[in-house]
Amino acid sequence: MYTISEAARALGVSTHTLRYYEKEAIIEPDRKSNGDRIYSDLHLKWLQFVLKLKETKMPVAKIKEYAQLFKEGQHTNLARLELLEQHRKSIQDQLTVLSATDIMLEEKIDSYRKNLN
Repeated sequence: MYTISEAARALGVSTHTLRYYEKEAIIEPDRKSNGDRIYSDLHLKWLQFVLKLKETKMPVAKIKEYAQLFKEGQHTNLARLELLEQHRKSIQDQLTVLSATDIMLEEKIDSYRKNLN
């Protein structure tokens, strides 16, 4: 079990971020009797997934939608699958753009290197 500070440190985010995800109903940490948040390994695993979705440009609204579907149970599997497939397509599109940009940059870098020699 982890305090909010320990969880934030383990995930490389701020405690503010964890509170924000809680406010947005993306995560529901357990609570100690005194009200302090407590995170389990399962919470951290879920948050690692959430952070990857965010890192790959999934809007918070879509992450919230996915989290809500997950909470609703197995009958939402098709909707969750479709949401993740759409996001994967978005990532593939990003990779295509990045690859093309990388090629253009490599050509420009080679041009500068030739000019400097």
